[in-house]
Amino acid sequence: MSAQLQFDVAVIGAGPGGYVAAIRASQLGLKVAVIERDSRYGGTCTLRGCIPTKALLRDAHLLHEVKKAVQQGLFKTGPVEFDFDKIQARKNDIVNKSHRGVEYLFKKNKVTVIKGTATLLSPTRIQVAGDTPTEVEARNIIIATGSEAKSLPGYAVDEQHIISNIGALDTAAVPQSLVVVGAGAVGVEFASLYNTFGTKVTLLEVAPQLVPLEDEEVSKELRRLFTRKGIDVFTGAKLQSAKPSGNGIEVSFQTDGGEAKSVVADKLLMATGRAANIAGIGLETLGVATERGFIKVDRYMQTNVSGVYAIGDVVPSPQLAHVAFQEGVVAAERIAGQDPAAIDYLHVPNCTYCDPQIASVGLTEAKAIAAGHKIKIGKFPFTAVPKARIEDATDGFVKIVATEEDGEILGFHMIGSGVTEMIAEGVTAMGLEGTVADLAHLIHAHPTLSESIHEALEGVFGAPIHM
Repeated sequence: MSAQLQFDVAVIGAGPGGYVAAIRASQLGLKVAVIERDSRYGGTCTLRGCIPTKALLRDAHLLHEVKKAVQQGLFKTGPVEFDFDKIQARKNDIVNKSHRGVEYLFKKNKVTVIKGTATLLSPTRIQVAGDTPTEVEARNIIIATGSEAKSLPGYAVDEQHIISNIGALDTAAVPQSLVVVGAGAVGVEFASLYNTFGTKVTLLEVAPQLVPLEDEEVSKELRRLFTRKGIDVFTGAKLQSAKPSGNGIEVSFQTDGGEAKSVVADKLLMATGRAANIAGIGLETLGVATERGFIKVDRYMQTNVSGVYAIGDVVPSPQLAHVAFQEGVVAAERIAGQDPAAIDYLHVPNCTYCDPQIASVGLTEAKAIAAGHKIKIGKFPFTAVPKARIEDATDGFVKIVATEEDGEILGFHMIGSGVTEMIAEGVTAMGLEGTVADLAHLIHAHPTLSESIHEALEGVFGAPIHM
C-alpha cells in the first residue's frame, strides 16, 4: 500500500523553475513537496546544460588567453598543452557543488523531497512511482518537468557518433573533428569551445544567419569572427544524411546555393532545439490544455485547470533558466495569495557564452521596423574603447535601437568580451522605461567596457565623443 502525504504545494521537477518555486512557496509559509526522478537536483541547466557548458567555456577562454599571452611574449615557453581529464574533473566538481547547493536550500527551507516519477491523477493528487510508491495530495500543483534535446527526424542520437549536449559535455577526449547542426546558443557555444580546444569544427544552420534570434549585424559579426578562428560556417544549409564512416560519421548537406557537400568527422552534434517533457504525466486525465507541444498558461502561470500551474520549458516562453526562475516565483506568490507582477518577456535578456559573447534584450532592428517603429540606431565598436584595447578584446560592438521621435529604448544588442555581464544595464533601462536622454547623461566609469554603452547611447542621435 502506498504512503499518502499532504501538502499545500507539490512541485513536479527540481530544475531551475521547480526548485525556485518550491523555495519561494516555503518562504511564504506553505507546506511544500518537490517530486524529482533524477538522482540529483538542479535539472538540465545545473546538471547537463548551462553550468557545465559555461565551466568548459571558461577553461577554453583561459586557454585562448594563455596562448595569446605566449604569442605576445609574456611567457617564454613552447606550445601550450592542456589536460582535458582535469578540465572535465573541474567541470564535474562544479556541477556536484551546484547540485548540493540546491539540496542544502531544500533542507534550509524545509522542502520535502520525494524521489520518483510523477503522474497526475487529479488537480490535487499525484501518484509517485519509485522505491516506495507514494500518493501525494496537494491543494496546488506546479508542473516544472523541463525539456530534453530533440534531434531531426531520422537522426537518432546514440551519444557516440550522433550526440546531444549530454554527449558533448561528457566526452572522454577532445574530438579531432566535429559537425554541429544548429547555430542557436547551444550550437555556437559548443562550436566555440571545441574550436578553442583544437577540434576542426563545421557549423551548419538552416536559417539564413547564425544565432537566428539575434540582431542581423550581431550574426554577421559572429560569422566573421568564427571564420577567422577556422570554423567552417554554412548558413541556409540543409542536412541530407549522416552515415557511419570508419570510426566516425560522414555528413552530407546542401549549401544555400544548392551545392552538395560532405565532411567526415568524429562526431555530429545535434543542437536543433529542445522539446517539452509533457508526455505521460497525466495532462490528458486532468484536461490540461496544450498547444504545439507546450502547456498553455495565463499571466500568473496557471493552466486552464484551477490550482494547476506550469513553468519553465514546458510553457511557450523563452527556454532559459532565468525565465524559469521568475516564472517559479510568480506561480508561488500567486498560490500564496499575493499579486505578483506578470513577466514582460520583451525584457528577458538573452546571453550566449561563445567567444566572443553575445547578449541582447528587446527588439532587434528588423523586428522594431516590422512592428511599425521609426527608429534610430546607436552603434559603438570595442576597437574605440580603451579598456577593450587594454584587455586585448576589441572584437565586437554595442548597438542600441531606439524610437526616432522620443528616444524610447527598444533594444540593446552586444557582441564582445564580457557582454553577458553588461546586458543587465540594458534590462534595467528597459524595465524602467528609460529613454536615450535618461541614460546618456549618466556617467560610466573610465576605463571600463561599459563605456561602449554610453557612447552607443550618444550615437543614437549622432553625438558619440570617441568616434
